Amino acid sequence: MSDFAGMEDLLQDFLQESSDLLSDVDNKLVDLEKSPDDRGLLNDIFRGFHTIKGGAGFLNATELVTLCHRTETLFDKLRNGELSLSPELMDMIMAATKGVRDMFGDLSSGVQPPPADPELIRSLEDAAAGKPLVSSAAPAVASVAPQAAATPPQTGAAGSSPDWDALHATVSGQKPAVSGEVIPAASVASASSTSGAGDEQHHSDADAHQGSSAHLPAAPAVKSSGSSGRRVEAATRENTIRVDTSRLDQVLNLSGEIGLTKNRLTSLRADILAGKNDSETLHALDQAVSQLDLLVSDLQNSVMKTRMQPIGRLFQKYPRIARDLARQLGKDVELVLAGEETEVDKNMIEDLSDPLIHLIRNAVDHGVESPEVRAAAGKSAKSLVRLEARQEGDHIVIIVADDGNGMVPEVIRAKAVEKGLISEEEANTLDDRQSFNLILLPGFSTKTQISDVSGRGVGMDVVKTNIQKLNGSIEIRSEIGKGSVFLISLPLTLAILPVLLVLLGDQPFALPLSLVREILPIERDKVQEVGGKSTLVVRGEILPVISLVRLLGWQQERYPEYGVLMQTAERSFILGVDSFAGRDDAVIKSLEDFRPHGVAGVTTLSNGQIVLILDMKELLSDAGQHLDIGSGRPRALEVN
Repeated sequence: MSDFAGMEDLLQDFLQESSDLLSDVDNKLVDLEKSPDDRGLLNDIFRGFHTIKGGAGFLNATELVTLCHRTETLFDKLRNGELSLSPELMDMIMAATKGVRDMFGDLSSGVQPPPADPELIRSLEDAAAGKPLVSSAAPAVASVAPQAAATPPQTGAAGSSPDWDALHATVSGQKPAVSGEVIPAASVASASSTSGAGDEQHHSDADAHQGSSAHLPAAPAVKSSGSSGRRVEAATRENTIRVDTSRLDQVLNLSGEIGLTKNRLTSLRADILAGKNDSETLHALDQAVSQLDLLVSDLQNSVMKTRMQPIGRLFQKYPRIARDLARQLGKDVELVLAGEETEVDKNMIEDLSDPLIHLIRNAVDHGVESPEVRAAAGKSAKSLVRLEARQEGDHIVIIVADDGNGMVPEVIRAKAVEKGLISEEEANTLDDRQSFNLILLPGFSTKTQISDVSGRGVGMDVVKTNIQKLNGSIEIRSEIGKGSVFLISLPLTLAILPVLLVLLGDQPFALPLSLVREILPIERDKVQEVGGKSTLVVRGEILPVISLVRLLGWQQERYPEYGVLMQTAERSFILGVDSFAGRDDAVIKSLEDFRPHGVAGVTTLSNGQIVLILDMKELLSDAGQHLDIGSGRPRALEVN
């Protein structure tokens, strides 16, 4: 039974507000480390802990109150000038924020949190009393087990998830750290504490870093203040959303106007049924219908905006992650945020969390060099990693960029050939952009060994898959000596999807417009057989041709007249169709109880016809059977 029976609403309100507040405190701590004498920051952080302590008191969360009170006392002395901020003291404070967040995990499961680590409490009390800190007294912020670093590395099993971290060290021409090297415990990145449960695997996927890390004071790891089994799982979605009241007022006003227009239409209907069909009545009817159409469109847009949230709520947890990892590796890294006010669909924000954590961690870990390497190359010791969001037309673009060493396309191609992912002939036809995209392929890795600390995180292929689930795309740019850029392009909302309507006979199907490059006619005499596959040459590029009819498993009765040149992250191909019915902005309706294979959802056209929205990735990956247009029977066609 929950320890908070009858207080569920109060508990949820506290967790929502306090989690946001703690994330803000984390960011201010990162800023405070750069400006330790900033009294404004000290006051803000003090108030943050004080507010959390007050809410915890209402819930009788005694242990949370105790931890917050000890930390609050420490900041009171810092802001009054009785203490000065040191790196050891900052490590201890970071450990305290992790302890607070762990306690939030217990509270969210309906149980009172157990006491915080006694060593942490004792260290906070000693620091507040002015006792000198020694390196062993500053608790680490480690989210990995303390014995993990000493665990001998194991050979990676075949089929294990690829590791982008070791890859980055190789393709940038840098020597990875010796496997089994002990990583200093102090200030280990607290990714799992700042990004929610489930991020431990992201935290543990760094297996090599550039140069030699500066050895930081070793310190005992903080014991978890709550059972990991009681933490909130990342898969559990938040079912509430914060909406600006002005947007709700707009929805209410539009609903009222639609009601008035409905009454007007009802009156006109009565007049027409009574035989009044003069030109004035018909004109009034036309105006009312046009007014209703406009109001419904405005209402739809307003309702969609209630799903939109500032992406800054996602960005705010990353400075802490970047700071902790950089300190662990002995690097000086500044994470620059831009476009935090850009609004994104709420569900999209949740699904973006893991891919962005992985990209930022890799930018800090392997994208940027150590201060010594940067100095030798004539760069400033401080590295910059930029996380930016902006709206471009009907898409949101998210950029993760670093000013590190960049990647070498020749090395990437050679590694892909070595792994058997592409042939040497194919490698010779790839330009730099296509070479960078090879790192998105499953199984592409330079990893030969893994340890309990690293090598088991999400691979770049998983990052790519998560982006594709959002109907988005990822582009990679890199320049040797100047750094790498990852550009993620996403639709504004998941609720509305721009689609191209194609026809098979009289049956329409919807294709995501984000995958469509162009439309072209299929001239039968120009279709060539290459290696037993039907292909077309488009501006010097040889592309396989796949019939949508046969891809769906239907009987092909006639040769397709048109082709849709489609581009996914892995491949380009031409989809053969009979004709087109234009483009549309589809309002997606999911099929929860029954979802046919290869169908992402359904939408309804203006004439009331229901149209299936095709999931091309699922169709193309169906047992690897891609169907040729040239024969009357199915034939395996591998799309490269």
